[in-house]
Amino acid sequence: MSTLLTRRLALLAEERHRDVLRGGLRGIERETLRVQPDGHLARTPHPAGWGSALTHPEITTDYAETLAEFITPAENDIATTLDKLDGIHRFAYSKLGDELLWSESMPCQLPAEEDIQIAWYGKSNLGMLKHVYRRGLALRYGKAMQCIAGIHYNYSLDERLWRILAEHEPATRQLTPVAYQSEAYLALIRNFRRNSWLLMYLFGTSPALNSSFLRGRPHKLEALSADTLYLPHATSLRMSDLGYQNDAQSGLRPHENSLDSYVATLTRAVNQPYEPYQKIGTRDANGEWQQLSTNVIQIENEYYSTIRPKRVIRTGERPIQALCNRGVQYIEVRCLDVDPFEPVGVGLATGRFLDAFLLYCALEESPAIDEEEGEILARNFARTVKEGRRPGLTLTRDGQEIALRAWGEDLLERIRPAAELLDALRGDTQHADALAQQAPKLADPERTPSAAVLRELARHGNSFAAFGLAQSQRHAAYFRSHPPNPEQEAHFGALAATSVAEQAELERTQTGSFDDYVKAYRASNLCPNHA
Repeated sequence: MSTLLTRRLALLAEERHRDVLRGGLRGIERETLRVQPDGHLARTPHPAGWGSALTHPEITTDYAETLAEFITPAENDIATTLDKLDGIHRFAYSKLGDELLWSESMPCQLPAEEDIQIAWYGKSNLGMLKHVYRRGLALRYGKAMQCIAGIHYNYSLDERLWRILAEHEPATRQLTPVAYQSEAYLALIRNFRRNSWLLMYLFGTSPALNSSFLRGRPHKLEALSADTLYLPHATSLRMSDLGYQNDAQSGLRPHENSLDSYVATLTRAVNQPYEPYQKIGTRDANGEWQQLSTNVIQIENEYYSTIRPKRVIRTGERPIQALCNRGVQYIEVRCLDVDPFEPVGVGLATGRFLDAFLLYCALEESPAIDEEEGEILARNFARTVKEGRRPGLTLTRDGQEIALRAWGEDLLERIRPAAELLDALRGDTQHADALAQQAPKLADPERTPSAAVLRELARHGNSFAAFGLAQSQRHAAYFRSHPPNPEQEAHFGALAATSVAEQAELERTQTGSFDDYVKAYRASNLCPNHA
């Protein structure tokens, strides 16, 4: 443990400060495809009983019309968050008819590109902006990519914690509280980049995929069966170069050494033309909008990253503007696969481990990452997602090759004091227990969830489609036998009705053309200092 980590842990362990660890918030966004009873992609619109995908705060769509996204409220305890996520699933299933929610991160058997519908949000200018953005994604990455699902973990620490640390660190006293908090979250992100390969090894669940996903693209996967491709030692093909990747973003590496450099990099990308997209244009042959711009990224959210600094946006505000104006409020971890063995896609022990892991990343020394280290960290991550269970696999640490297992065991020991501090606050051992559950995975790759997925595939004729359907049916049976209670039914029914009314009001009262709306959107300064 570094001296800084030891000092910060001791400071937060003091009786007068321990309460701040009860603060902070945890939220989950779970993506999941709607599929037909036979496991093929649903062709139906967003279920009317769910409400409006545009204005509902907890039930929406992501990229494809059939890719649902469930968003929990932010809670102090991950157990409460997961209970809220369970409630969303119960209500969703009560309005789903005979359709199922797909249990995997990688998609089911997919139809032809033209039969995958892009998410629709109605005729308001805001709704059309979201829709046209997704048309652009389809052009740039293909529609199959818009059917990938994941778990996003939103995490914040109590603002009082940052103030306490700042008061005891003289070198940072010249920073305003907002600036210190922002730089502290970016330090967390840098440590996350150094260590996130461990999450992929411990929790990756996508070593295989349906062959329809690749659409004839070249690849180096192996055939497991007639309809399934895999890599024998992979942990998360979802997070490999088979996911959201293209040449336009290949040189886009926002520097997370300061908020200014992060904002500046994304601002340039939003405003920098990219010749292949210029050749496509913003409109098709019929004059219909097909992408919001011809720049490297259409909007800042198009930058695909394993983790992002975030702030809740205000009406009419763009994400980068919120960061620039008011600083970082929380971080969003985006690399977690959906766990096919958990009905809601993620388990409590995973959440407890993440909380200890992220607290460690927040408190540990975190020097700036130069370009060379950034390339090494990307290579460590890529090795782990494609061959993490390979016997004897090494990663690069401090210029030396080290066995993945040895580094992982060392990291668990470094994280342990953070887990114990969280447990002392709760008066139990849940975080330490979650940590202890990970050690056997490092000792034996067959204990990892990615290996468990391959074993289950073998029981289903080595068919990804058959395994995915079986798990989806199992989870559906659980939720259908546990329908929403009256309180949940009333709560989500009211949210659905309100969201429909809000969308209708938006469409009724809006003024101005969509062309003018896009023009104003694109002209808005992302950040005054980086225009």
